[in-house]
Amino acid sequence: MLKRIRDLDNVTVCDLYESYPDFHIPVADEQAKVVAHDVIFLQHPFYWYNMPPLLKLWIDEVFEMGFAYGPGGEAFKGKTLQLSVSTGGAEEAYGPSGNNRFTIDEFTRSYDQTAHLCGMHWPKPMVFHGARRASREEIEAHAERVRDLILSYTNKLYQPSVKL
Repeated sequence: MLKRIRDLDNVTVCDLYESYPDFHIPVADEQAKVVAHDVIFLQHPFYWYNMPPLLKLWIDEVFEMGFAYGPGGEAFKGKTLQLSVSTGGAEEAYGPSGNNRFTIDEFTRSYDQTAHLCGMHWPKPMVFHGARRASREEIEAHAERVRDLILSYTNKLYQPSVKL
């Protein structure tokens, strides 16, 4: 997916594990990146029904009270928080009769609430089910859908910019 988007104008790609392998996040730098962008696009594998640990730490530290929410915290207001996840399980595994019992929407309520708390827009998450068993063609097709979604954001914005 990164190969498909690295060349896009007005898109900043940040691989947290590549950038911060020691889990030391320069909070002010990351906050400045988010402020400079209209869309925060989170892409990751669904990790035990949630986000990977470094992304959780990044949100805990970057989305701080008084900056992202709460009194004086309007830095992210009006921005979009877009989620794109991949799952190992098939789509039918996510629902009341599936092995995982809950829908992706139910599992992603914490993201939805984070966006709400910060005054951000929360569009429907993009989901790639069954990624573990997907063919090269299916992976390439999903990567193209991710690129198309990002392009749809950059094409809609007056001063387009997307942070990944």
